[in-house]
Amino acid sequence: MQIVVDLTRCQGYAQCVFLAPEVFQLHGDEALLYSPSVPDDQLPRVRQAAASCPVQAILLGEQVRADAE
Repeated sequence: MQIVVDLTRCQGYAQCVFLAPEVFQLHGDEALLYSPSVPDDQLPRVRQAAASCPVQAILLGEQVRADAE
């Protein structure tokens, strides 16, 4: 699955980092780094991270394609 994080929307709450540390990392105090290709074994964690994002900055799968069009 592909993901995209809207870094202009991201406020650095880091909920995603706590829930899916294999995919999301903080660089410094607030800069978010992430892997756009999510391994299958990380999908449940990434879905939970996206649902937990206070500003809904994480787009998953179909949302990524819809925004690209």
